[in-house]
Amino acid sequence: MISVDVENRSGAEVDEPGAVELAGRVLRAEGIDDGELGIAFVGAREMRDLKREHLGIDEATDVLSFPIDGRDELPEGVPRALGDVVLCPEVVGDEWQWPLAHGVLHLLGYDHGEKMEAREQELLR
Repeated sequence: MISVDVENRSGAEVDEPGAVELAGRVLRAEGIDDGELGIAFVGAREMRDLKREHLGIDEATDVLSFPIDGRDELPEGVPRALGDVVLCPEVVGDEWQWPLAHGVLHLLGYDHGEKMEAREQELLR
């Protein structure tokens, strides 16, 4: 079973059920049917701080991913911790679907490039 924990620290109204549904759809399409995923919606200041701290770039961005287990082999009985996807509603506005799918794919080991772009287009049709 996929467990999704959503936290909204952004102060903006967000579609939490829609985010959970989309994340689950992406994971199932990628063959992941068991694991824990965190989704956080944050303000521009927090997103800027996260990007500066983790990537050394001082700017807000649409999405950041913090993978944990991804597709790694795990010992029997150990739950899969996929990681966290952090979105900034101030940056993405109402167009949060692509950044969320993009962030989830990063958790699964996708890197920027043609393969990732093609997969995103396929998943968001």
